[in-house]
Amino acid sequence: MRSNPTEMDGPSGVLLVDKAQDMTSHDVVAIARRALNTKKIGHCGTLDPMATGLLMLVIGRATKIQDLLMSEDKQYVGTLTLGATTSTQDRQGETLETKPVGDYSKEQIHAAFDGFMGNFEQIPPMVSAIKKDGVPLYKLARKGIEIVREPRKVHITSYEVSRIELPEVDFTVNCSKGFYVRTYAHDIGAVLGCGAHLSALRRTRSGKFTLERAVTVADLKTAPREDLYKALISLAEISLMRGA
Repeated sequence: MRSNPTEMDGPSGVLLVDKAQDMTSHDVVAIARRALNTKKIGHCGTLDPMATGLLMLVIGRATKIQDLLMSEDKQYVGTLTLGATTSTQDRQGETLETKPVGDYSKEQIHAAFDGFMGNFEQIPPMVSAIKKDGVPLYKLARKGIEIVREPRKVHITSYEVSRIELPEVDFTVNCSKGFYVRTYAHDIGAVLGCGAHLSALRRTRSGKFTLERAVTVADLKTAPREDLYKALISLAEISLMRGA
């Protein structure tokens, strides 16, 4: 007899959540922990408080495949704003420098994006969860400490620029794990010569998981527990989805 995901040792599976703005990924985990009445829970890939979109929660036995799920490619939809660099490389940081924005053509914008295709190295921002001697870099950054970060190999499969209304540029990018979209925005601004920062970000895909089956944070707070259990994607289904 096939057991359901909530029998025996509590719920197991993956819950897709559409993260709201101005909350941390840890906040979402805490809400889900209470909603599902489970202690065994984690998330796959941090989203900054500014960002919205797909946050994958692994629950129960699914925590064993957390690293596997985190290793998959992601898709983001974002907006970069030219003319200003910030301390965090996004709109939540302090403005470090402003420069006039040239009358860039569509071709010039695309050429800057084209420079970041395929395999290349990216220097992680100081405001990140990467650890130095066990301490997250963002904690050092808060104290005004900056350390040399090792470049990391990343990959972009494809991108699309969907709107150019200077100083704003809307884009979609399909990228590898460990990719920093705010660093991408910052670096494109550097190539254009006027600087840039990330002003909006939404994760729309991780591996084969999309927002189509995601529950909102409001649902997480108010929906009956049984409904949330039904929203879980089972380990068996995940195995089929990944072609395992």
